[in-house]
Amino acid sequence: MPNIIGVRHDVTSIEGTGATDAVFTALADAHRRLLLDRLRTGEATLAQLCEGLPMSRQAVSKHLALLQSAGLVSVRSAGRHRIHALNPVPLSNVSGWLADYERLWEDALGRLAWHITENP
Repeated sequence: MPNIIGVRHDVTSIEGTGATDAVFTALADAHRRLLLDRLRTGEATLAQLCEGLPMSRQAVSKHLALLQSAGLVSVRSAGRHRIHALNPVPLSNVSGWLADYERLWEDALGRLAWHITENP
């Protein structure tokens, strides 16, 4: 059902949002977003991801574990190395949720543009 600002909210939609909540939690930290940005260009080992970062290897490892638990990072073994890769699929839920708010801004800007052109 639409609320005052036109966004649909289903009372039952709260159930099963654990995965989306995990993605938002993962994205809430700037260091984790930086790691995702680095993985956007391709797979990397822990050592490669640590290069140039102002935090310890253990801190990077903890951030990667949280990203992995949110489903945003996958890990595979290659010999002695663990290779980390971005999994963008969980971002689609976040993108869909944000799209409702993007439409609100587009509608508001459209109304503002109309008001400005109709009332010079």
